[in-house]
Formats: sequence, structure tokens, C-alpha cells
Amino acid sequence: MAKIDDSVKKKVPELRFKGFTDEWEERKLGDLSQDTIGGGTPKTSVTEYWNGEIPWIQSSDLANDKLYGVLPKKFITEDAVKNSATKLIPANSIAIVTRVGVGKLAFMPYEFASSQDFLSLSNLQVDCNFGMYSIYKMLQRELNNIQGTSIKGITKADLLDKETFVPI
Repeated sequence: MAKIDDSVKKKVPELRFKGFTDEWEERKLGDLSQDTIGGGTPKTSVTEYWNGEIPWIQSSDLANDKLYGVLPKKFITEDAVKNSATKLIPANSIAIVTRVGVGKLAFMPYEFASSQDFLSLSNLQVDCNFGMYSIYKMLQRELNNIQGTSIKGITKADLLDKETFVPI
């Protein structure tokens, strides 16, 4: 019978930062932030909702494998936030595409709103950059495992139930 290596039994990554020896724990994505915020699209027929000051992102604004530097193409007004399903999302959030373009994500250093194709994690309980890379790697593994099948999207519940490792 094959013996299991001690490094497999312990939840300790092989690549370590100097002086860091503690174990890591598996946590659900839903536990990495205080808030999860979905998006919405203001009616395009209401001109008062558009060409405002608030960045409004859609999945086409994000590029595969580019986690920083989102350049929104559209902007909305305060009226759009007050009178539609879209919400203002705090700065330093992680925007994750859950529908069209599933798996793309980006760090958003400024307040923004998004289409309904997104779920954003805000008020993070982990370092923003660490959290983003951890989620990115987890999503890449998930997408690679289902390669060759048609991916329609991921539900909020399924996404928040996914697990990743974080330092204890």
C-alpha cells in the first residue's frame, strides 16, 4: 500500500514565504467577504440613466486572464442606481462574471455598478490581491475540469459554496 506523504496530509503549500510556517484552511468563497452583490441593467430606453459618472461594467469590459485595469465603456447616473436593479458596489471589490463569459474576474479599485452577469465580493475578509488570485486559480481549475462542455453559467449559491485555501 502506498504511503501518503506528510505534506499531502497537512494543509501547507509547498511554496512558502520566508518565516511563514502555519497551515492553511479551506474556506468557502462566501466566507471571504462580508457582502455579495449582484448586478442589474438600467433600462437603456431611459436616457436619464446613462452617460453619468458611475462606471457600469459588463462582461465584455473584462479580458480573460487580465485581473486589473478594467476600462468601463458605459457610465450610469445616480437615478439609474435609485430606480433600477443595478447597485453601487464599493471600491476594492472583486467582480466575478457568472453568466456570459463565466470565469472572468477583476479587482475593482473604485466604486462601480455592473450588469446582471456579475456577482461582486465586497468588504473582503482577506487581502484583496490574495483573494482575487485565489479565486482566479480556483475558477481556472473548475473550468479546466469541465472543458469541452457547454458552460451556461454558475449560480450565486454554487459560486459561494466553492472552496479555496487561505492562511489561518
